[in-house]
Amino acid sequence: MERKSISMPVGIVVRKTPGVTRWAKWAWKAVAVLPGASPADWRELRRDGDAVEYHAGTLPLELYRTDTEAYITALANDPPSVYVVMVEVEGGEFPIKLHLVTASAFEAQDYQDSGEEIVEPVPMPAGLIAWVREWVEFHHVEERFVKRRRDKKNIDMSEDGIGDERIRQTADVYRSPRSKKRTLQ
Repeated sequence: MERKSISMPVGIVVRKTPGVTRWAKWAWKAVAVLPGASPADWRELRRDGDAVEYHAGTLPLELYRTDTEAYITALANDPPSVYVVMVEVEGGEFPIKLHLVTASAFEAQDYQDSGEEIVEPVPMPAGLIAWVREWVEFHHVEERFVKRRRDKKNIDMSEDGIGDERIRQTADVYRSPRSKKRTLQ
């Protein structure tokens, strides 16, 4: 039986650097992924002056056979990318929380459109590119474009405002109707 989805644990590396404005003391950015990583909770990986990189956590990267078109789009990026979705949290040492990692460019766009989450494209390592590409090659079915045919019904013959009983004269059918109080006097 053919599998509908596969999953791989992916570690998320987040870099903390000094902010560039007085309103933001620190800047946080997802910078790398670690395919097959073990669970972690903000484990420090590297420190270079004020810049610190953390293995912030490990999330499952799931691929579905119905989303291959979105994976093709992500693989076509330069460089090919996965998307890390993060949520800002109040208080605590770390002001962001990992929400999702996805290889679907369309799902990432949906999160960006909401404006509630932070979405970062992160370059895919070579092994992850091969894993996603193999899934796409096995499951992708090219959909044939079918142009929609229009029906012959002419729907532009009615005009808004014509036939409105509140408008007395026929010369100016697009003017605003008067209120009933003024017309009854």
